[in-house]
Amino acid sequence: MSKIILASKSPRRSFLLKEAGFDFEIRTRDTDESYPADLAVDEVAAYIAQKKADAVKDFLVNDEIIITADTIVIMEGKIYEKPKDYEDALRILQEISGKMHRVITGVCILSKDKQQVFSDVTEVFISEMTDKEIRHYLDTCQPFDKAGSYGIQEWLGYVKVARINGSYANVMGLPVHRVYEVLNERMRE
Repeated sequence: MSKIILASKSPRRSFLLKEAGFDFEIRTRDTDESYPADLAVDEVAAYIAQKKADAVKDFLVNDEIIITADTIVIMEGKIYEKPKDYEDALRILQEISGKMHRVITGVCILSKDKQQVFSDVTEVFISEMTDKEIRHYLDTCQPFDKAGSYGIQEWLGYVKVARINGSYANVMGLPVHRVYEVLNERMRE
């Protein structure tokens, strides 16, 4: 079996891969996450995941496989990335309150001889939130490293996510069901 390298500092991605039963090693490198201004919003997460893979492809040894990912939140054609600070997180949560948004995670699975890039989309329906509730969440959970300024696995997800269409794990940062399928297919090759 090929050795899996997760090129991500995200504790959530690490948790999800571990819970799915994969043995892996973490190797990371800071990567520029910019993208062309004219790129379609639905393609941004996959573009950045591929860019992250390109930045670490020199990590590959023999039959290793690298996994990179990027998660974005999109509402009404606008991308909500990680907040810059507390006030930015407050603004983002005020904007998505009471509305549906999409979470897109792009994934790149790379080996020396093959690269697969794909995205998974989940619709998330957030109930109305008061400013007091938003501030409580920001103060207690400090979701400043999360796209869209929230983690579905935290207080806001428990009490304000009314429903989702799609993968819960995708909203956490990695569509494990798709990664599992791709890795299993590769192991059979």
